[in-house]
Amino acid sequence: MVDTSRGEAPAPPAEESRGCLFALSQPPLMIFLTVIGGLLLMAALHDLFLL
Repeated sequence: MVDTSRGEAPAPPAEESRGCLFALSQPPLMIFLTVIGGLLLMAALHDLFLL
């Protein structure tokens, strides 16, 4: 009979991959997105009311 056991226990998986929600929870990214969103909002309001 063939011995299929391994000498060492299998290593635990590496750090679990993190998804989009983890990225959005980072403060620098949220500040950046808020600034960009504010600029887009100001440009849209300018186009609507002043042009």
